[in-house]
Amino acid sequence: MLVISSPSGAGKTSLSRRLVADHADLELSVSATTREPRRGEQDGREYHFVTPDRFEEMVREDAFLEWAEVHENRYGSPRAPVFEALEAGRDVLFDIDWQGAMAIAAAASEDVVRVFILPPSMADLARRLHARAQDADDVILRRLGRSYGEIRMWAEYDYVIINDDFDLAYADLAHIYHAERLRRQRNPWLKGFVQTLLDETL
Repeated sequence: MLVISSPSGAGKTSLSRRLVADHADLELSVSATTREPRRGEQDGREYHFVTPDRFEEMVREDAFLEWAEVHENRYGSPRAPVFEALEAGRDVLFDIDWQGAMAIAAAASEDVVRVFILPPSMADLARRLHARAQDADDVILRRLGRSYGEIRMWAEYDYVIINDDFDLAYADLAHIYHAERLRRQRNPWLKGFVQTLLDETL
C-alpha cells in the first residue's frame, strides 16, 4: 500500500494519477467524501460522493479502512476494494491526508510505504491554489492555514519529495515505488527461485 500525502495544492493528486496511469499493477483507492463535486469531477473517478448520512452509515458498518474530517468535510477509504485488489496481487495507492496515512500505517505497518509531497515554498503553494481556481477565496485561506499543521507531519513519512519540478518529482516517486516493489520481503517467490539456482549443477 503506497500512501501519498501533502498539503492542498502541493501536487499529490497529479503525481498519484500519473503513477497509476503508468503502472498496470497499481490501483488507486477512490475515497468516499461528503464534499460537493468540483467542476469536472465525476462520481467514482475522483471520489465517491456521498451524503453525510450515508457516510455515517458506512462508519457504523466499519466500511472504511480509515476516515477523517478534513476542511469541514469527511473523507474515507472504502475497505472492500482495497483488500480485493491486494488479494488479487495488485498494489494500492492512497491519495489521503496525514490522519489517514497514520491510521493505515497503524493497521498494516509492514505493508505501507508513506510519501509526503512538499511545495518549494508557501508562496508557491498559495499561487497553485489560486491558479487552479477550484475553491472560493475563503476556502483557499482555510487550506493555506491548515497546510502549516500538515507540513509539520513530514517526519512521520518514509520518503519526502519537494515538488518544485513536476517531472523530477514524478521520477523520484516512480523510483520509490519501483524500489519498494523489489524489497525482498515483498517477493516471497524469490526463496524458491534462489533455491532452484542453488540446485543447478554446471
